[in-house]
Amino acid sequence: MKVFVMLGAINMALGVILGAFGAHGLEKLISPEMLDVFQTGVQYQIYHALGLLMVAVLLIPYPHAGGLRTGGWIMLAGIILFSGSLYLLALTGIKFFGPITPIGGVCFIVAWIWIFWAMLKEF
Repeated sequence: MKVFVMLGAINMALGVILGAFGAHGLEKLISPEMLDVFQTGVQYQIYHALGLLMVAVLLIPYPHAGGLRTGGWIMLAGIILFSGSLYLLALTGIKFFGPITPIGGVCFIVAWIWIFWAMLKEF
């Protein structure tokens, strides 16, 4: 449980830092379109950092629901792949990073379904 609290908290902090950096530091350095790409990465990082915190909270009453942990790790992979690829695409303009983004999106979807399945098995 503690690891998901820590992962959620650090991703929330990084999301806030990167969001502020995007809003105040990048506006004159990258195009408005790339700034939107960067901000999308921030939004999804924050949404899924909250998801990691939710996993930690669910592990309190369901400590043996291993699927929760698996879902949390897949969600972390989604943050890295989805948000990370958007940050790199926005900051470098290198199109190579664009095709990585959907892989992260699939991780998000799989993580949420995995968490759903883990909780369904608990009933």
